Amino acid sequence: MPKLSIIIPTFKSAGTIQRCLDSIRVQIFTDYEIVVQDGGSSDRTTELIEQFRRENPGIKLELEQGRDKGVYDAMNKAMRRASGEWLFFLGSDDEFYNENVLDKVLCIPEAADCDVLYGNAQIVGIAGWAEDGAIYDGPFDLSKLLTKNICHQALFYRAAFAREIGDYNQEYVVCADWDFNMRCWAKGQFKYVDVLVAKFHGGGNSSNARPDPHFEADLTTNIIQYFGKGAERARRPSRFTPRRVLGALVRRLGSTR
Repeated sequence: MPKLSIIIPTFKSAGTIQRCLDSIRVQIFTDYEIVVQDGGSSDRTTELIEQFRRENPGIKLELEQGRDKGVYDAMNKAMRRASGEWLFFLGSDDEFYNENVLDKVLCIPEAADCDVLYGNAQIVGIAGWAEDGAIYDGPFDLSKLLTKNICHQALFYRAAFAREIGDYNQEYVVCADWDFNMRCWAKGQFKYVDVLVAKFHGGGNSSNARPDPHFEADLTTNIIQYFGKGAERARRPSRFTPRRVLGALVRRLGSTR
């Protein structure tokens, strides 16, 4: 069993996948596998992945191709295929910050006692929730998590724990990772590591202003379900925005973790 499974969902990623894979290849920590879940790319994505595999025979790379229902469906499928002790999801247009990242994060003693490790990401380009060049976003507590998400490219999940939490909810087309992280926070132990983990390139699914109506409709109910204490007294504003709902809940829930 490898220590880490690096999961990469791909779809028409020919312009970025080489940079992504190269950032893995140079890691000084080598106890990993790469699990690629391709959604049926019609460009050179899979050709480049196969070329990388031939040129790097010492790296275990598993590629599965087939149509999916979106990025979270691809992530669910890949999570079931992964064999590592830890899981890391890397966007096909993103990359590790430098060659020392995995060694700095996974080799700390505290990793033995937590369910989720997380660090920081450097934002490259336009992301709707952070500026170009920003370092996102330091330690989180519950109050902070209820107002913004931890960058997905900065998170390492213990595989057994992630599978206990369950799948990403595919009804949440933009915010399924935020919902997943809230479920993890409610049941597990998080450890912040002051490391720049990845360069997150803006422009993807979570960077744009695309609405997520199912996530928005379920948010208050979900927070009550996940965290419980005091949340039943929160009132939903007449006009929904995530920050307004969450702001009402933060004051009630912030002391629970």
